[in-house]
Formats: sequence, structure tokens, C-alpha cells
Amino acid sequence: MVGIALLGGCSDQLDIQNPNSPTPASAKTPRGIVAFAQGGVYVNGFYELKFVDGVPGRFWTGAIGLHEIMGDVIGVEAANIYLNQIGCPDEVVLDNGTTVKNPQSPNQQKNLIREVNQNANQGNNPLFYEWAYMYAMNSTMNQILTLVGDVPFINNGEERKNTLKAWAYFWKGFAYSRIGSMYYAGIINNAPAGTNGNYVSKEAILAEAEKNFAAAETLLNGLASSGAYKEVLGALIPDICQVGKGGVLTTSEWIRNINTLRARNILVNTTVAKMTAEQWNQIITLTANGVGPTDKIFTIRSNDNGDLMSASSGNIPAKTYGSTAQGGTYKVSLRLIQDFKPGDQRLTNNFKTTAAWIGNADRGTIFNTNYALLDGGNKIEGTVVMCNLASGAYELVVAGSYEENTLMRAEALINTSNIDAGLALIDQLRTSQGAGLAAVSGTGLSLAEAREELRRERRVALAFKGFAFYDARRWEVIKNGRPGSLVIDSKGVVNLNATIKYNFLDYWDVPDNELVYNPPSAGSAPVKNPG
Repeated sequence: MVGIALLGGCSDQLDIQNPNSPTPASAKTPRGIVAFAQGGVYVNGFYELKFVDGVPGRFWTGAIGLHEIMGDVIGVEAANIYLNQIGCPDEVVLDNGTTVKNPQSPNQQKNLIREVNQNANQGNNPLFYEWAYMYAMNSTMNQILTLVGDVPFINNGEERKNTLKAWAYFWKGFAYSRIGSMYYAGIINNAPAGTNGNYVSKEAILAEAEKNFAAAETLLNGLASSGAYKEVLGALIPDICQVGKGGVLTTSEWIRNINTLRARNILVNTTVAKMTAEQWNQIITLTANGVGPTDKIFTIRSNDNGDLMSASSGNIPAKTYGSTAQGGTYKVSLRLIQDFKPGDQRLTNNFKTTAAWIGNADRGTIFNTNYALLDGGNKIEGTVVMCNLASGAYELVVAGSYEENTLMRAEALINTSNIDAGLALIDQLRTSQGAGLAAVSGTGLSLAEAREELRRERRVALAFKGFAFYDARRWEVIKNGRPGSLVIDSKGVVNLNATIKYNFLDYWDVPDNELVYNPPSAGSAPVKNPG
């Protein structure tokens, strides 16, 4: 059985539960508050909602799946929670000049969002999920901060309490980061119960994320990476997540994880055209002390019971894999395939060509595909495997990673007249993943060419991890479209130079599920994106 060490004791099964049980009374004990804090992240934040559609799944496949669909890394025919429509572009211009309009009423994603963002849709509202998960996590962390001061820890009590506080502030920063990076407005709520109607701008939400990251960092700077700290953090992180890159982070590793998330908040919320030299330099500074190649990070793994996620359906690659040509719920986007450079071993190791699969034409064309994702890869030694359905095999990255940190640093260097240093980092990452590609540093690439290497590498190295929409937004692909695209039309013809015009909303409106029960108070920021 899976177990976790807990304050000197041991449980013979995963001690993760709905944070509403234990009760507030039991959360006032050392064991109770740790279970409460663990469940606030792994259950409330990532696993359990009142409404969960089994087709897209939970947070890491449903809410994050929407990011990858709109970022055109995966496609989908299924209509659950409007999956197929949320990722259906306004139009596709085929090689012969034929224009295929969005066949779905109301014909534009922006109009769809306004039509379906209704409380009456309950769990069928695609805007609901990320908001609900993140505010559920935030609410539990607020309760931890309220309760922890009175918990009677016996030994090294302040160190144990401060570890729990750092945990709460970190995950509050994480939650506010996701809200501010996806929604046009949000709520700052630091109360242990209830909420408020003061909606603030996404910029204010991101500022609140930084405030919480700073609070976590201050606490971590005052803690030692041993003794009571390790015991409490080791109890907060389920032991099935303490393998591979996952594990009990040192305080320095945890701060480096925070810096990677700080850099992300700058990068993904500013279009490349509007990035300033100051912002690029901030990212260079943060990533210099961001997640390193050997650092422990926050991860999730499956087990035989599927306590945290199912091995066969709990992550995006698992839901993309299928034993037939059509794949699983999600399909491999041909725009992802074309971003692999010729000879990239990561493509050879993880994908296979198939007969063209054609979905229902009344749901668009861009999910049509002739590629499928492999389970376990093609066994090319030293090359990364993107999908593995064996229990415990797939490592789902929850927060920052070395790969993300490296590519953010590379992009900042490239855009601050240090092109070759940035390209060297791309080479370094490709080598670490076994891509087998020739080096691009030292080859005299122009700024435009270096940016294209970076764009392609982010698409490939971070595929299925929830960055694709952020990138499409900041590169303005959702606004300007993507020429030169591979598209299989409804007749099975492979178009080599199609143009996809997405026209997606850049930040989502506040979910109506929130507004109905918590209307904006006087002076609130706009809750609807005017775009």
C-alpha cells in the first residue's frame, strides 16, 4: 500500500482526503492540519469538484486540456463542455483557396463563450473549471493560515508551523497565478470562510500572486532544510509523488521553483511585441535562480488505485493515446507534428503515422489527423518518452520545471541581443531530451531565426503541459493566425500550406457560476473581456 510519513507516525494508505473531512476541529491537531493542507492541494486543487465531466476529466486533463486544445497541440471531436467548439477557429483557408468557416453556431469562439457562460450550464461551462479548482485550493490555504497558529506541535513547533505557512502561501500564489493568467478579472480572497464581491483586474490578481510567493520565500529563508521542515513537507507531499524529479524539496529548491513561476507570470501575460527590456532582464534574473536540472519539483503520479490520477486517463498524453488510428478523446494536432524539426528523435520515439482519421465535418476540420501518440515510446535509448500508461510511470509536472525555466531563459537571452547564449540553452535542452539534432548555436542565426527555433522548441519540449495557449496568445497566433499549416480537410486531402485563423478570446470572462451567487460590488473591475 502507499503511505506517507506524518509527523513521526505512519499511515498504511494514502492519507489524502476531501478537505471538508477532517472537520475544523480535527484540523486543529498536528496530523489533522497536515492532512487538511495536503487535501487542499491534491484534492480541492486538482482532483475533486462538484461537477466533473468524465470525458475531458479533472483539472490536469479538463481545465489544462482546454489550454492545449486552444493552443492547437491537441484536437478534439467530443462536444462535452463544448470542447470541440472552444478550439474551433473562425476559418481555415485550404491550399486551393477554399475557405472553411467555423461550422458551429454561433460561429465564433468569442460568441460561444458569451452564449455558454451561464450558471444554468453548471458543469458544462468550460470557463468554470479552472476558476473553481483554483479558488477551492485558495480557500483551503486560507483556512490553514488561520488555524496553524493554534496547532499544538510538540517539537520544533515554530519550524513546523512555518513550513505549513510556506506551503499555504506558495499554493495561494500558484492559484492566483493561474487565475490572473486566464481570466480578465478575479477576486482577492484571504478570508478563511466566505468570499467578497470586489472583482479586481488580472494585473491585480498577478500582483497578489507575487505577494504570496514573497511571503512563502521569506518563510523559507528562515527555515533549515532538515529536521522538522523535512518531516512536515514529506508528510504534505504524498509518497507516490516523491520519486523521480518529485520529492521533498530543500528550501533553496523551493525558492527556485518560486522564481520559475514568477518568470512565467511575466512571460505568459505579455505579448512578445510589448515585452520591454526590463521585463526580459527580470526573466534573466529570475531564471538564473530558477529550477535547475537536478532540482526536486512538485509532481503527481498515478498508483494502482488512481488516488491522485488515473494512469490511463489522468494526464493529457494518456487521453491522447488510443489503440486505433483515431487516438483517444484527444487527437494529435498536425500543427504540433510540423513543429518537430526533421530528424528529431522525439518525434520518431513518440508518434506514428496512421491512415487519415476524419471526424464529423459539422465540428470543423483541424482535429483531423494522421498521427497517433505511442504508449511507452519506440524504445529509442536516451530519448524522452511523452506518454506512458503504466501505473506510476508518467511524471506530471505541477508547478515549475527545468525545461520551462531553461526555455524562458533562452527566450530572454535571445531577445536581449545574446542570441547565441540563448540558442546554446536550446541545444542543451534538446540534448537532455535525446532529440539528436544538430546544434543551432554558433551557426549565425538571425534574431527572427532564433525566435523560430525557440518557438518550435517550446511547442515540442513543453507539449501536453499546458503552455500552448499562453504561447499562442503572447505570440499573437490567436489574433493573426497561422499560415503554412498542415491540415487534413473533410475529404482526407492533406493540405501543406493552409492558413488557420483562430480569433480566440485572449482572457476569459469571469464564470457566470461565480457572478450569479457573488455579483460585483460597486467599484469592481470589469468582469467581461471587451475584446
